[in-house]
Amino acid sequence: MKKIMTLLAAVLVVTFSAKADHDQIINFNQRLQTAQTLLKQHFAGTVPLVITMDWDDYTIVYDSGESVEFDKEGNWKEFDCRTSQVPSALIPEEIKKHIRATFPGTTILDLDRNRLGYEVKLNNGLEVEYDRNFQVIDIDD
Repeated sequence: MKKIMTLLAAVLVVTFSAKADHDQIINFNQRLQTAQTLLKQHFAGTVPLVITMDWDDYTIVYDSGESVEFDKEGNWKEFDCRTSQVPSALIPEEIKKHIRATFPGTTILDLDRNRLGYEVKLNNGLEVEYDRNFQVIDIDD
């Protein structure tokens, strides 16, 4: 009996934690205005496949395979443009200058912004991390 109760408790914990991780599908107009404006300016030619919202962010996945992630306030967190490149106007100028000078001829496929800085993934397979002051802190291949 004790084993059954333990098993039942474990199943309940897993069920509730899995349910808490589910994203909610929303429509375009349910996102914050700042996110809508950015998407209309820089991703106007793409068709949203699905837009999801969870407790701390919004994610838009396009039919082309690209995705954009925003925080709850509508600030961008990540551009994943694996089938093209991150629009130049969205890349901080300091990062553009460094990438052009250090890795000429490459394009930025993914740009991620977090509380510590930025991470860039290039089409040559390299990943470059920057701190908040745009100083390179790591390069991975």
